[in-house]
Amino acid sequence: MIPRNIKEILTENGLKALEFKEGSTPTAATAAEKIGVEVDQIAKSLLFKGKDGHYFMIVCTGGLRTSTKKLKNLTGSKTRMARPEELMEVTGFKPGEVCPFGVKGVEIYLDESLKAWDTFYPAAGTDSSGVPVTWDQLLKITGAGICDVGMDEVIEIPQTVTEL
Repeated sequence: MIPRNIKEILTENGLKALEFKEGSTPTAATAAEKIGVEVDQIAKSLLFKGKDGHYFMIVCTGGLRTSTKKLKNLTGSKTRMARPEELMEVTGFKPGEVCPFGVKGVEIYLDESLKAWDTFYPAAGTDSSGVPVTWDQLLKITGAGICDVGMDEVIEIPQTVTEL
């Protein structure tokens, strides 16, 4: 069941969550399959903790791998993923339920990877939901900053050079 505060935020913003069987969308891959979209259309919300004790959330595409160097540049501190108990304490959500709506006391950043999609789907505070939103809607609702923390693609260099 979607938490009341999340329902209120969705209603205030004219959004409606998609709800499924409990436990059916705990990962980006399972959410994408259930909703019928690509994994990168799932907006995963990741909580990080800086070495300085500061927490922040990155909302990015489901398939994005974050760069520790870019995270450090963004926050000014070495970071790590929050532990499940920290996640619950700071956001009120368990892994697989994390929603960027209504999170208090945490800086939120939207990764530019989401801009590739007209619509993408963050969780609505359960492991069985997704909310169709646009970049502009999520930016407005969360008051988030914008970042680019994805790993840079590795370009493979051929072992031999073929003459033209």
